[in-house]
Formats: sequence, structure tokens, C-alpha cells
Amino acid sequence: MPSSHKKSFLPQKTCLTCGRPFTWRKKWEKVWDEVKYCSDACRKKKKTSNTQV
Repeated sequence: MPSSHKKSFLPQKTCLTCGRPFTWRKKWEKVWDEVKYCSDACRKKKKTSNTQV
């Protein structure tokens, strides 16, 4: 019988580029404090959005 896991207890942050919330991922376990963007696409966009400001 498969057990369902609720992920509502995981920490969340807001992406600095798109403003959408994203939740903790296992691959970010050691660097969670340094994570600022929800995806590689947003991380790449930050360079262009910072120069426009």
C-alpha cells in the first residue's frame, strides 16, 4: 500500500526573479540558505534583470 507524503511542512522561499514560491528540495539540503532562484532559467534571467534596473 503506497503511503502519501504531504509536503506542506517543507520550507518555502520566493524566487527573486519571478516572485513565485518554491519549496525545499533534497538536492538543496546543504545550500538551502544560499538558494535564491526557483530554476536555472530564473537564475540566468537575473543577470539581465539586474542590468535593466
